[in-house]
Amino acid sequence: MKQIAQYQDGRLELQEVPCPVPPPGGVLVRTTHSVISIGTEKMKVEQAKMNLLQKAKARPDQVRKVIDTARNIGWKSAYEKVRNRLSSPTPLGYSAAGIVEAVDEGNSRFRVGDRVACGGAECAFHAEYIAVPDMLVARVPEQVPMWQAAYTTLLSIAMQAVRQTEPRLGDRVMVMGQGLVGLLVTGLLKANGARVMAVDLDESRREHASAMGAERVVVSASQDLQNEVREWTDGHGVDAAVVCVGTDSNAPIEQCADALRDRGRLVDVGITKIELPWRIFANKELDVRFSRSYGPGRYDPSYEWGGADYPIGYVRWTEQRNFQACLHLLGMGELDLGAITTRRVKFDDALPVYEALGDGSSSDVGVVMEYGEPDDAPGQPAPKPNAEASDIPSAKRLVKPVEQLDVIGAGNFARTMLLPSLKGRIPLGTIVNNTALSANHVRDKFGFAEAATDPEATLGQAGDGAVLIGTRNHLHTPMVMAALKSGRHVFVEKPLCLSLAELAEIDATIAEHPQSVQVGFNRRFAPASVELKLQLDRVPGPKSASYRVFAGKLDAGHWYANQDESGGRVISEGCHFLDYFCFLFGSRPVRVTAQTIWPAEGALPVPDSVTAQVEFADGSSGQLIYSAEGDTTYPKEHCTVFGSGIVADITNFQSLTIHQRNTRKQFKYGSKGHAEQMAAWLAFLQGTADHPLPYAEARQSMRLTFAVLESIREARSVEI
Repeated sequence: MKQIAQYQDGRLELQEVPCPVPPPGGVLVRTTHSVISIGTEKMKVEQAKMNLLQKAKARPDQVRKVIDTARNIGWKSAYEKVRNRLSSPTPLGYSAAGIVEAVDEGNSRFRVGDRVACGGAECAFHAEYIAVPDMLVARVPEQVPMWQAAYTTLLSIAMQAVRQTEPRLGDRVMVMGQGLVGLLVTGLLKANGARVMAVDLDESRREHASAMGAERVVVSASQDLQNEVREWTDGHGVDAAVVCVGTDSNAPIEQCADALRDRGRLVDVGITKIELPWRIFANKELDVRFSRSYGPGRYDPSYEWGGADYPIGYVRWTEQRNFQACLHLLGMGELDLGAITTRRVKFDDALPVYEALGDGSSSDVGVVMEYGEPDDAPGQPAPKPNAEASDIPSAKRLVKPVEQLDVIGAGNFARTMLLPSLKGRIPLGTIVNNTALSANHVRDKFGFAEAATDPEATLGQAGDGAVLIGTRNHLHTPMVMAALKSGRHVFVEKPLCLSLAELAEIDATIAEHPQSVQVGFNRRFAPASVELKLQLDRVPGPKSASYRVFAGKLDAGHWYANQDESGGRVISEGCHFLDYFCFLFGSRPVRVTAQTIWPAEGALPVPDSVTAQVEFADGSSGQLIYSAEGDTTYPKEHCTVFGSGIVADITNFQSLTIHQRNTRKQFKYGSKGHAEQMAAWLAFLQGTADHPLPYAEARQSMRLTFAVLESIREARSVEI
């Protein structure tokens, strides 16, 4: 792997080094992004280029260590030790984000594939792989981009400074220094309800400080700071001052002391010279505090590397809990990191950034290094040929009703379960079926205008209408695409398609022809489902569900046994129950592990009995047991859901039993949701309701279905 190495003679190299292993109780993370801490790393680069005398003046603490060493082992040995130290490379970086690649057996919080933010100057380096202890890792919320998550450590430094400041709603706080950490302090104070005056020497920081929420920005090189403070605070002075500068001058401390009101608070974050003028600090009785890096736990090896967390009742905000709070703020959109990210560079192109820092030509504030997206790394699965759900157009309420509905496929299912709910409620155009006699029969029975046997002719007719597709599965994709291209809305019986490649084709067609597509996932529309969903939405936290399906043995001569025609039982029927999990939890499936019970061979070369365990983004879990083996006295479908303070059972969608608050309620129903789904779609077509099942949701369920098959084929867990 590659890592940035710094030498004490000023050299910087991108070196090939061995890949680390997870520390005890920790994780190995493949870095996707890291952030250059401009202030800290610029200081390190500048110090590395100094001669020995300059280094000694800059770090008198290190000189004292050398003197102590010489007293113990002699000057010659001490000199050799210093020379070896100066010739050894040191790592750079301490704020990163990436994907967990391996987990130590002593860790139970993280799993391979988790998106995480990492911190620590001892481990979160600018490197392709980093080994990080558990307490310096936090899981990244789904809605937070990884480049933003890479700021977490730097944000935590700023957050700890804000916590030490203890601002109250409406407090006026001066932030001295608008480097990267100072800007983050400004943003967090604003999010905390404080009013901020941002101060810096550099005029270029004015724009960044304003973007982060500063009410007033003072460039002290050209403005009178004392008068600005006097005018802004009505002569009282600021309630608090946060020092975010690194300098050998005591001027910032004195300026802050002048600006503070009586009994105000000064908090130091930067590495700066601090001499407290007795007269002003004593007369005002100023409170002086220091902010310790990311928060409580920092520099405590028993916490950071030993995993000994501090009890929350005694230490509310440890450094890891600060990490989590920062990531939550990012997920809520409270901080505009784009306003202070001046550059995003490839990791391989990082050295020129450091050269610019060293020679003083850089004007960067926030620099994010990109190591490649998660799917780009060796050993990862190839990207799926599908658009993201956020790229899929969503159907809005129609301005005017559709003109007519055509139906392709007049089999027994359509005649029994779908068409009765549409008869007389919408103009019916053409009914298409392979058998002319059946087409005529359905035309006369349900009131279609025409009967036909050629689906291409009907699908090719452009118009402001809709198409219901009830054919065999292998015809769904081409017919859906043809209907979309003709400008019509589509209802297609499940499954939507038979492969990821077909799903990608439908995605592309919808992108060009943004009509609506609804898939026949009727069970989510059943009255029992609606009531259960209503109850579950009132219950906090993740849920777990077990869906047991006794499907019965499949005749080898049934068309479901023809994989080319049906896609097999998992795609044809399993998609129903996988969609049901997505409906119940209202969360995105992230991982699935599946297996067959009976081998897919002999007369039935397709999976017939399957179990699948599905993990969702919110922590919910769904277990599907789809079995051809069993006894006919057992219900065909039985779903049990466990949540906080609730257990619910649905049996064949005819009964719903809810156990809650030490009571048992039972409901009886008579529908599996076909009529209700048709009624909901009809309301959409008539322009009186929104689309009842957006394509992005149905598409997600199909992706989950294909992941189940992939897990079976490859005998492994599959990420979605």
